[in-house]
Amino acid sequence: MPFIANTPQQQKQMLAEIGLTMDELFGDIPAELRAKAFDLPLGLSEQEVRNRLTELAEKNATNLTCFLGGGFYDHFIPAAVHSIISRSEFYTAYTPYQPELSQGTLQATYEYQSMICRLTEMEVSNASLYDGGTALYEAMMMALRITDRNKVIIDDSVNPIYRVMIRSYTQNLRIELEQTHCEDGLANREQILEKIDDKTAAVILQNPNFFGCIDNFSDIADATHEKGGLLIISCYPISLGILKTPGVMGADIITGEGQSLGIPMSFGGPYLGFMASRKQYVRKMPGRIVGETTDRSGQQAYVLTLQTREQHIRRDKATSNICSNEALCALTALVYLALLGQEGLKETAQLCADKASYAYKRLTAITGVAPHFKGKWFFNEFVLDMPCEAADVIAKLIEKGFAAGFPLSRYYDDMENSILICVTEKRTKQEIGMLTEALESVL
Repeated sequence: MPFIANTPQQQKQMLAEIGLTMDELFGDIPAELRAKAFDLPLGLSEQEVRNRLTELAEKNATNLTCFLGGGFYDHFIPAAVHSIISRSEFYTAYTPYQPELSQGTLQATYEYQSMICRLTEMEVSNASLYDGGTALYEAMMMALRITDRNKVIIDDSVNPIYRVMIRSYTQNLRIELEQTHCEDGLANREQILEKIDDKTAAVILQNPNFFGCIDNFSDIADATHEKGGLLIISCYPISLGILKTPGVMGADIITGEGQSLGIPMSFGGPYLGFMASRKQYVRKMPGRIVGETTDRSGQQAYVLTLQTREQHIRRDKATSNICSNEALCALTALVYLALLGQEGLKETAQLCADKASYAYKRLTAITGVAPHFKGKWFFNEFVLDMPCEAADVIAKLIEKGFAAGFPLSRYYDDMENSILICVTEKRTKQEIGMLTEALESVL
């Protein structure tokens, strides 16, 4: 049983036992970093801890009707998803360090990879990454390795959270990162095509982009390939139920956030980064890749075909040091996609698009509310301009029970009055009507 020094008397007893003073105990910590005093309360019993945590949890507004998006989405999750992934053989497994002994885990991973390939219309997929942002960074680094170049072009219609992550990871690397400014809600073709040259390793785009606008990047893919570069597209997996896939557009590497595939929003994680690419680049991919084969008896078997972590045999040839596969989250996405099936995914995507279109018409009919990007196609997110600051409107709508959207002024200087609103299949016609009435009253 560990000794816990809660009281001053217990602390003295502990110090006497180890033969140190308090100053000697913390002697390795610089004086300027030490706390001036440890004014900590006494320990609590289990019941008291539960009561305190419940009290704190009740301060969270968990009953808001959600119209938030921006990369993380409130989709319906069938009860069977939780039931299946909670089985002990799945729930307690971390990763197959003796892979061939874990045939069930390997098969699930192989099926996940297969579904990501079908979803994106690409040839190979890895066994997943941390989240959408780190997956996009890994795709960029993969392109640098493939092309042996260091110039990357990224449009600011790509999720700003992802762009912050990329800049954080690359600020001390010799990478020429050039950002273009979107034009009326879409990637700035004029700037992008002007910047693509023989030094360009990759162009990074997103579809639907952060503003929810839909684009077709086939022309940019052709221009990039003509100069020997690669096209990387970040995508929203649910939208692929009805939209043209990045694979068909000519993308070389595809990434995205898999949270919408059966994973709860959960105050920020854990989430899932998926990645797929052309088969010719498979040895440059980070993470693990599971393959299907037969054993010496001729029976179907699964093997860990590639593992590129530095702690394995790759050592200095490792393609990533953050490529731990989010196995349980990947399994969740697999189960979700299997339960929905091809038609179910199409139906879900169509419901999102139809309900968003209905909400757009209702909200833009309010006096003083106008679309920020006029005449642009969108999937299930769109930007509206308010007659006043967006943050104030959102705050007032929270009081009325709505998480009404994302204030774009947080990342874009010229959009103080703009709100990014998202509608998923969970939102009902009644809820959309109630949001409309609440916004009218606030304005």
